[in-house]
Amino acid sequence: MPKVRLLPLPDSALLQKYAIEGTYTDCYGVDLDQHVSQVEFVSAFYTTWLFKLERWILAIAVKRPSSDQQVIELAAAERETFAAWHVESRTPEQLLMCDFIGRTRSWLMTDQRAGTRLYFGSAVVPRVDPATGKHSLGAIFRVLLGFHKVYSRLLLGAACSKLRRLGKSS
Repeated sequence: MPKVRLLPLPDSALLQKYAIEGTYTDCYGVDLDQHVSQVEFVSAFYTTWLFKLERWILAIAVKRPSSDQQVIELAAAERETFAAWHVESRTPEQLLMCDFIGRTRSWLMTDQRAGTRLYFGSAVVPRVDPATGKHSLGAIFRVLLGFHKVYSRLLLGAACSKLRRLGKSS
């Protein structure tokens, strides 16, 4: 199984505009030895068993249900909203999603090499702390940061495993 690694954010990444002081950004990647299209990657990522668990939680917690059909439409650029997110920007190789509150971004990118590098990244935008007037990511995010890092690796790994099972990589 290819290893998911923390990588520098590519200069061409749509997430790059959030890689500024005060905003949390990350970038994880995995190299596969076969071609995977952006449509295949987005479809696989959002339909893994692990992400389906997140979708179930979002349907209950914030009343934002979603379906596999919506994922297919999102991946094919036929839909601009999905679960708790809307498309902020996209290219043929990238998808940048913004949550309904506007605090977080999720980014997926494929980079064709000898095979394909799959990228997954996140951004958390600070808000102004009303008590201090300073920009802050908030205590909840700081507490959950360790979980977020592990979960991000697991999400990308689950997508990679699904693509392998579908015969898109070895």
